[in-house]
Amino acid sequence: MTADLRAQIITEARTWIGTPYHHNAKVKGVGVDCVQFIIAVYDACGLTFVGDADYPHDWHLHRSEERYLNGVSRYGRKVDQPDPGDLALFKFGRCVSHAGLVLPDGAGIIHSYLGNGVVISSLTNHRLAGRLHSFWSVIP
Repeated sequence: MTADLRAQIITEARTWIGTPYHHNAKVKGVGVDCVQFIIAVYDACGLTFVGDADYPHDWHLHRSEERYLNGVSRYGRKVDQPDPGDLALFKFGRCVSHAGLVLPDGAGIIHSYLGNGVVISSLTNHRLAGRLHSFWSVIP
């Protein structure tokens, strides 16, 4: 992924800040959940990412299937050191079930979080810190 594309991803993601969290929605300024946020941002930048499949809000609490991770692995590759615009994946319940976009210069992630909507969060001082699973780079 080029530096220009990474900058475009971050610029687009920032336009979503303040959008309320709403399960399975994808309307800037109105409502979006974590996966729909990633899909919308990448789509606006010309990247394909996990499809728009409908899913129950609590699917990750009752199953062990790596549904989210399997979707990410179809479009990306795991990386040890993320670059801006890469994904940070988090584990809730039994499996990976949340993601955010990595910001430049260690500034954290931008993500849609239940109760907060689209916000910027630190990876070290946020309640997600202990849930970090892995980083992934999407392949254009």
